[in-house]
Amino acid sequence: MLNNKKIVVVLPAYNAAQTLAKTYNEIPFDIVDDVILVDDASKDNTSELGKEIGIKHVIKHQQNKGYGGNQKTCYNKAKEINADIVIMLHPDYQYTPMLIHAMAGIIAYDVYPVVFGSRILGMGALKGGMPMYKYIFNRMLTLFQNIMMRQKLSEYHTGYRAFGKEVLQKVNYELCSDDFVFDNQMIAQIFNEGFEIGEVTCPTKYFPEASSINFKRSSIYGLGVLHTSIAYRLHKWGVASYKIFKG
Repeated sequence: MLNNKKIVVVLPAYNAAQTLAKTYNEIPFDIVDDVILVDDASKDNTSELGKEIGIKHVIKHQQNKGYGGNQKTCYNKAKEINADIVIMLHPDYQYTPMLIHAMAGIIAYDVYPVVFGSRILGMGALKGGMPMYKYIFNRMLTLFQNIMMRQKLSEYHTGYRAFGKEVLQKVNYELCSDDFVFDNQMIAQIFNEGFEIGEVTCPTKYFPEASSINFKRSSIYGLGVLHTSIAYRLHKWGVASYKIFKG
């Protein structure tokens, strides 16, 4: 708890058994009140391990619902247990749990209602081993998104995000895709509702056990990002209607 606000970390997991314990053990429980693990029908023992290491709320999907579908379960459960601040952290140890203090504090003291851990601020992405094609892909998409959404985020594609409860209550993330583009559709919803997003510099690690989508999936994701950005601009201009903005 921080400034009398309950902090919940959600872990959207898929085949994360090799890195789950390492991630969990670095979560700062001096301020974190609860942890939720959602296992998206992993082929390994992710959910069983989660229970063994002491995670109180472990949910396992019987069928794979996708990255977006996993997050929906995470946020619904967080709201159910009355979280004031929800931090989405990948359990593949690509992002350090040590930034939870900073990210939660920004929201707890009403500086920003949403905070992203940015791999691009500083040189965290390339130093951490991000493939060059992904880095270039990231920069090109982010430039296009900033133009379309009239914002100035350093990146839209980080998997490290924190939300105040009013944001999760206001945006209808259930209307977003169950696939990877969920993240960007939710960002569009957040901006559409008038919320601002703060960023903190976040180092990242790329290694064999860390999750990563291949070139084909990255390309499909990129097309989805372009579509979302254009849809947002057309919606703001009032010339088209899209279900993710219907609230």
